[in-house]
Amino acid sequence: MMLALGKITVDSLLEAMTASKFKVFEGELNLNIIGVRAANTRANTFNDVICVLYQKDKKWQLKQYKATTDAGTYWRKNPMNIDGTAVLVPGQHRSLWKLGYHQGKYRALVQNKPVIVLRDNDKNDELETDIRSAELQEGYFGINCHRASAHTESKRVDKWSAGCQVLANPAEYDEFIELCVQSGAIYGNIFSYTLLDQNQLQGQKRNEKHEN
Repeated sequence: MMLALGKITVDSLLEAMTASKFKVFEGELNLNIIGVRAANTRANTFNDVICVLYQKDKKWQLKQYKATTDAGTYWRKNPMNIDGTAVLVPGQHRSLWKLGYHQGKYRALVQNKPVIVLRDNDKNDELETDIRSAELQEGYFGINCHRASAHTESKRVDKWSAGCQVLANPAEYDEFIELCVQSGAIYGNIFSYTLLDQNQLQGQKRNEKHEN
């Protein structure tokens, strides 16, 4: 089953959030930032999706952006940390980010509190995601949400992510950050992030079976 951009629905996200007992933020422009990690973790492409689910005029709105929630193969094979490449563990990371500047260069969501990551030290192109057998660490690791190229949509992750959540398209990224700015003006400069695995989206499974 492929993770199809545009096939994720409001209902499938709400179902997944409710099933996992995650907080769903309600209210005008109160953002639910939700990453969906594709089942194919070997890819060096932007095959994941970052969704922004929010209410406007009391109706649910959904934006979907092509992204990666995984480090590129360069950093998998050449970890920045001697313990291995950082892999953000699935779950709801409350108050994870705040608006700031990625590497001091441009506006982004930057890590605001300690977070749990899995350390993948196999140094191959297959991302390690099994939290039962891997080393977990908690701390400040620079797990930000930022963009890839400032000029064109990026097709390959490569060095764009060493563990950050990265949007592929700069125009979409600008839209995403503007939503964060608007929301922050109402609710404060703190943003939670929920990372789901693809298999948690029951609605997408139904869509895929119907198409097949």
